[in-house]
Amino acid sequence: MSSDPCSFSSFTRCVTKHLNLSLHVDFDRHVIRAKVALTVEVLEDRFSALTLDSRDLKILSVSANGQAAQFTMGPKHSFKGTPLEITLPFDLSRGQHVIVEVTYETSPSASALQWLTPEQTAGKKHPYLFSQCQAHHCRSMVPCQDSPSVKHTYYAQVSVPKDLVAVMSAVRDGQEVDLWLCLQVPMPSYLIAIVVGALESREIGPRTRVWSEREFVDKAAFEFSETETMLKTAEDLAGPYVWGQYDILVLPPSFPYGGMENPCLTFATPTLLAGDKSLSNVIAHEISHSWTGNLVTNKTWEHFWLNEGHTVYLERMIGRCMESEQFRQFKAMGGWKDLQDSVNTFGANNPLTNLVPSLQEVDPDDAFSSVPYEKGFALLYHLEELMGGPEVFMGFVKSYIQLFAYSSVTTDEWKNYLFTYFKDKVDVLNKVDWNAWMFTPGMPPVKPQYDTTMADACIALSQRWIKAKDQDLSSFKESDLKTLSSHQVIEFLSLLLHEAALPLTHVKKMQEVYDLNTCMNAEIRFRWLRLCVRSKWEEAVPMALKMATEQGRMKFTRPLFRFLYRTLHSSPLHLTLLHSSPLHHFITSLITRLSLHSHHS
Repeated sequence: MSSDPCSFSSFTRCVTKHLNLSLHVDFDRHVIRAKVALTVEVLEDRFSALTLDSRDLKILSVSANGQAAQFTMGPKHSFKGTPLEITLPFDLSRGQHVIVEVTYETSPSASALQWLTPEQTAGKKHPYLFSQCQAHHCRSMVPCQDSPSVKHTYYAQVSVPKDLVAVMSAVRDGQEVDLWLCLQVPMPSYLIAIVVGALESREIGPRTRVWSEREFVDKAAFEFSETETMLKTAEDLAGPYVWGQYDILVLPPSFPYGGMENPCLTFATPTLLAGDKSLSNVIAHEISHSWTGNLVTNKTWEHFWLNEGHTVYLERMIGRCMESEQFRQFKAMGGWKDLQDSVNTFGANNPLTNLVPSLQEVDPDDAFSSVPYEKGFALLYHLEELMGGPEVFMGFVKSYIQLFAYSSVTTDEWKNYLFTYFKDKVDVLNKVDWNAWMFTPGMPPVKPQYDTTMADACIALSQRWIKAKDQDLSSFKESDLKTLSSHQVIEFLSLLLHEAALPLTHVKKMQEVYDLNTCMNAEIRFRWLRLCVRSKWEEAVPMALKMATEQGRMKFTRPLFRFLYRTLHSSPLHLTLLHSSPLHHFITSLITRLSLHSHHS
């Protein structure tokens, strides 16, 4: 059996080297009719059977080197799907290759595919399709060895309705309707991605375009205009960018994530379009994945921190180069708070708060949280301090990336290389409580001491508001926020949310002097509206409902609905407002569902 608890595929016996995909996108039936040819390398003698991962796929036929092959579907598993067992019509020896071709159709309910009606798009005229394969959903789109331990190249030909454009996580090979795309850098199956919609693009750099519906394309070109600078900064830190093109695709508002690092084509939520480039650090994160995650990949989802912890570390190093060391420290402090929130949500004894959790019979989607990101970053930052500072430690990170490029790694392999690289400091590394960091739930054993300069300004302003009496409110001026960056305004509002509710007079005064209602930065708006609703400002309820329903990013939508639910149920006045909303039935049923399924987003 495989050593990946989230996959059925037998990759100790054979590995996929290349996928050749032919996809026909059918919007009427919400399916993709497809054929995939897998080039498989055999790793043992007398090889005659292999297992692929699949989920809800309708398998029509299977052949091996052009000869019909027998296949059966195994029993269905709750989250792993159904093993596709293929018997070859011949035996193969170690080192030989076989081309296994599967003709199949996806299900309308394929977990990797999101079919949007025209009404769910920004343009309202054409339907839209996007995929999200991480962590283990590619198997609902392509029968494959759906494990991050297996890396392959892929080539795709896509046929779509004539008014629509297809783009994938690959480099375009032609401008025809039947678009040929190829990726010549091996990558795991979870990074295969497709989008079909009424897309336009704008060039924003020598190797960068933005793609989106017409409604967002110019905004996106402005917002992400610093992408080439970020790419160059990342290359200086981590080594050459090997993927050729780096495009950004802004999805319709219902896209549930902030971003997804699909190679050559980062997916981004339109909630990043703040109008002032202030949320482009999400792009710095996705760019960083080009090295940590896409080039060097976690071998299984149990080692997810190798992807995310290093990516957060690299993202903050880019921030350090482009902004300042104080900015990096400020973002790191915010990350520590996010980690505390995740640990509180799961419970401090929950094994899913381990840096390296066991995922035996655990759906990786249920294990998802900020733990691998922020506990991972905290460990790397702690090691940075022990080993001699950011320049010294970044030398290790770059060396680790170059050594393990194009492969998948485990935590042990990472740690062994850390000890090899810093062989003159092994005595210091031996003093690290590795068991507490890696395999113990809850907060890390060491709390880093971050520079508080940028945070202090936020604390000072929030304390002024918390302590202010009604007669002191005239001391607040528009200029209070002018000295703060967008990131600091976000932190200022977060601090207020962690305290008791402000009196309504204060919140109204805050709107009067700072005019936060007109702020289009989604992170600021998200916190400001919760602050208003909590202080029982009726005008904010419809605005909060609007934000919760106009975009689908889980980071905002889930907490907004939960927050509204709690607040509205504690106030008859607010309930009246909710009942008068045309969305009343939808909201109450959604909130009920959210209360039942309070997974971390």
